[in-house]
Amino acid sequence: MNSPEKTHYLSFELTQDHQMIRESVRDFTERYIAPDVIQRDQEKNFPHEIIKMLADQGLLGIYHDEKYGGAGFDTVSFCLAIEEIARWDASIALTVASHTSLASGHIALAGNHHQKEKYLTPLAKGEKLGAWCLTEPGTGSDASDLKTTAVKNGNHWMLNGTKTFITQGSVGHIYVVLARTDPEKGTKGISAFIVERDWNGVEPGKSIHKLGMNTSDTSEVIFESVKVQEENLLGELNHGFVDTMKVLDGGRIGIGALSVGIARGALEESMKYARERKQFGKSIGDFQAIEHKMVNMAVDIEAARLMVHRAAWNKDQQKPFTKEASMAKLFASEMAERATLEAIQIHGGYGYTKEYHVERFLRDVKLMTIGEGTSEIQRLIIAREI
Repeated sequence: MNSPEKTHYLSFELTQDHQMIRESVRDFTERYIAPDVIQRDQEKNFPHEIIKMLADQGLLGIYHDEKYGGAGFDTVSFCLAIEEIARWDASIALTVASHTSLASGHIALAGNHHQKEKYLTPLAKGEKLGAWCLTEPGTGSDASDLKTTAVKNGNHWMLNGTKTFITQGSVGHIYVVLARTDPEKGTKGISAFIVERDWNGVEPGKSIHKLGMNTSDTSEVIFESVKVQEENLLGELNHGFVDTMKVLDGGRIGIGALSVGIARGALEESMKYARERKQFGKSIGDFQAIEHKMVNMAVDIEAARLMVHRAAWNKDQQKPFTKEASMAKLFASEMAERATLEAIQIHGGYGYTKEYHVERFLRDVKLMTIGEGTSEIQRLIIAREI
C-alpha cells in the first residue's frame, strides 16, 4: 500500500496574522465598544464615531483587495474580527459584516475596474457606508419576487421601487440595488445597479423599530424615477440574481461568525455570574446543573466556530462553499439562540433585567436565524446540496 500524499491543508492553528487580528480587535472592542454598550442599546443611536474608528483600523474592508483600499486579509480574519465585536455589541458587528460582505462584497464580486476604483475604494476605506437593497415589502424568503424595476431609456435606466429591512438604509452613501430588467425572464431577468444616495429620487423611508440590534440602522429605501447611467449597471445585464446568490453565500459566513460571538458573550457572562452568585452557601457555578449548561454552551461554540472557519477557508481557497456556508449559518445561529436562553436561565431573575448583558444577547440573536436566509431556507439549500 502506498503512503498517502502529505498535504498541509488541515490545520487548527491560527496564523500570526490571524492571532494579531484577533488580539487587536479584542483589545479595541474592550476599550471602546464594551463600556457603553448597554447605554447605546437603550438610546438606539447609530454609533457613527465607533464605525469611523473601526474604519481607521481597516476593518470595513478587511478582506478586500489592497488595490481598492482594502486591508488584503482573508475571510478567516474577517470572521475572527466579527466574532470579537459581536461578543460585546452585535449591532456594530452587523454593521461591519453587512457593509463588508453585502454592498462592498457585491461590487468586489461583479464590478469592473472603474466601478471598483470609484465605489469599492471609499467603501473599503470606510469613507462611505454601503447598503445592499434586495428585500421588498412583499418579498421575504422568495428573493426573486421583485417589484422594483429598471427600464432602459436611451443611455440610462429609470429605477422605481421600494426596498425594506435595509441595513444602513438611512445612513448609507452607496446602494447596490436589485431590480427587474426583463419581467418575462423571472430570475434571469434581474440586474444589479450601483446607486448613490444623493441622486434625485433616492429617499430613505421610515426607520424600522426592531426587537434587537437597536444601534444597527434599518430602514426602507425608496427609489422614484431615479436616473441610473449605463456605467452603473453592476455585472452583466440580467445576471444580478446569480451574483446575489453568491453574495448571500459569503454573507452567511459573516452571520455564522456573528452568532459565535453572541454565544461566546453569553457563555463568558454566565461563567462570570456563576462564580459571583452565591446560593445555599456556595457559588452556583459549583452546582452540576449549572456546570452542564455551560459545558454544553462551550462545546456548541467550538463546533460552530470550526464550521464557520471551514466555510471561510473554502471561500478563500476558491472552493465551493455554498453548503458549508449554509451549514455554518444554520448551526451557529440556532446554537446561539440556545446559548442566550441558557445564559438567562443561569442568571435567573437578573437575566430578565436590562442591568445585565444577557437579555440584550437574546434580543439581538433572533435576527441570526432570519437574516440572509431563514433557518428554513438554509435547510432547503443544504438538502439541495447534499
